[in-house]
Amino acid sequence: MKATHARQCGQFSDTNVCAAAGACLLDATAGACHLLAMTIPDLRTFEADGTVMDGAAFEDYRRPASLIDSDHPDIVAFARDAVGGAREPVEQAVRIYFAVRDGLRYDPYGTPMRREAYAASACLNARHGYCVNKAGLMAAACRAVGIPARLGYADVRNHMTTKRLSEWMGSDTFYFHGYTDVWLNGRWLKATPAFNKELTDKFRLKALDWDGQSDSIYHPFDLDGRRHMEYLAYRGVYADIPFGTIRAAFRHYYPKMYRADGDSTLHGDFAAEGAAEAAGR
Repeated sequence: MKATHARQCGQFSDTNVCAAAGACLLDATAGACHLLAMTIPDLRTFEADGTVMDGAAFEDYRRPASLIDSDHPDIVAFARDAVGGAREPVEQAVRIYFAVRDGLRYDPYGTPMRREAYAASACLNARHGYCVNKAGLMAAACRAVGIPARLGYADVRNHMTTKRLSEWMGSDTFYFHGYTDVWLNGRWLKATPAFNKELTDKFRLKALDWDGQSDSIYHPFDLDGRRHMEYLAYRGVYADIPFGTIRAAFRHYYPKMYRADGDSTLHGDFAAEGAAEAAGR
């Protein structure tokens, strides 16, 4: 039944994902398999980026969404302040990138696993976030000034972590690492506004810049020549943050974290942890 279920659904490369979710309903009359919206997490991986996972059309990348709330007054004001007098989309997007990167500190501990905490406006008002919601904020700010933007996800092996965070996760792989895809000059470009410069300095990493002309992903090595970041697989692109899918993925891939804390956050000072470990190398 599980294999039949997955074949009829046709949405999953891993039959256990479809069968375990239990949300496919077989219509005895039509013989169709209907998906209950936002119920089944699609945890497929891809060798290349850009797979559209949610059926979004290009115009969806211009519009507000549930969590990419680009019409929120705070987002509109933030975007307006970030771009200043810039009129060209490339310069506007670059200014937004640096406003998000350095205006909000990176904090993997401080975002509770609750849907409302992942709204772009919530990230902005908290003044901190991690890769997923900082990428969401950049997408929202870009849309607020008329630049199409969407969310991309990948699995990465991240060596910019701390012993405490790795122990809590039970892994050095960051699943559903988030970045922003921005439409400029007729093509999609990746931007990764996660790590603020103050933090990268403490970890002895080169800050990740972006010029709006090429992709901006992580440097493979730190300033001392140690391995920093490896991209392992892609998870596709979305018009809105796929909160339910990300929550399901975290529960699946980080069982130690959820056994210990359920949906709670781990509180701490990530920057201080990283600085202490860097000093002790």
